[in-house]
Amino acid sequence: MISGSCRWQTSQSAFRAARKETAHSRNAFGEDFPTGHCRTPAQSGNLFPAHRLSVYTGAGRVLLGGVETAERILGATGIRSRGQRLPEAPDVVRNGAFDALAAWFGAQNSTQILALGPLTNLASLALSRPDLLPRVGRITWMGGGITLGNHTASAEFNAIADPEALAVLLARGVPVRMIDLEACRRAQITEADIRGLHGRIRAGAGRRMELLADLLGGYLDIGLERGRSGMALFDPVAAAALLSSDLFTFEEARIEIELCGNHTRGRTVVGSVPGMNANGEIAVEVEAGAVKHRCLQTLVAAA
Repeated sequence: MISGSCRWQTSQSAFRAARKETAHSRNAFGEDFPTGHCRTPAQSGNLFPAHRLSVYTGAGRVLLGGVETAERILGATGIRSRGQRLPEAPDVVRNGAFDALAAWFGAQNSTQILALGPLTNLASLALSRPDLLPRVGRITWMGGGITLGNHTASAEFNAIADPEALAVLLARGVPVRMIDLEACRRAQITEADIRGLHGRIRAGAGRRMELLADLLGGYLDIGLERGRSGMALFDPVAAAALLSSDLFTFEEARIEIELCGNHTRGRTVVGSVPGMNANGEIAVEVEAGAVKHRCLQTLVAAA
């Protein structure tokens, strides 16, 4: 797993703990900014010990341009809450994601990558170790926006954070399956889902369920503070696209990214016109109810 933000690392640890049958390495190769975010996967792994992550700090900056962060939305730790905090855990964050990532690729025949943040680490590997690219089966990337953006009017955050990284991977022919904003927004949690978790707590569920309800509630608050009734399950939807692809319909498409526009830098331009030379896939249909149910039930089972 490649992650540039740990806002959902607790949920992802639980999600992957309950789906251990999938052949995915238990590694999180993250960006190195802000540094506080790197502690969150380690704390999550301590909370859900059935599937601890090996956590590595990644690139200290993007390929070109300045650093974009989401701290104004997610806070200094990268994970919102309603008052509770992840328990402290030993500092197991390791330096040198690039070397670890290269070693991991070298030990695989074909890899399936879940990328939940900017694609800097993978693009750096593509530039420095192109011999490893044939080992990439597919990158399932939570990023881009087929219509509008969320960080700017044109660009989604993970795309604008390092647009050159996506451009490099596409230019090198790396298979990318894009789970964009609109696909992720199909599955949303509401206050009713939080109440359901609290019902389980009243029925005798333990400390982990209490913490899960609190963290999910804090995440929901991001949407409520903006006048919405719910909040999209961004990272879990992307994880579901990898682990439960039968709940999605994918379509081949031509994916490009704007690198130069003053107002459109980071915009993903997607076309699926017949005869167009496709270089990736997009999610065009999502069984939203089933995806949400599977994500929440998996989290509950892990808690």
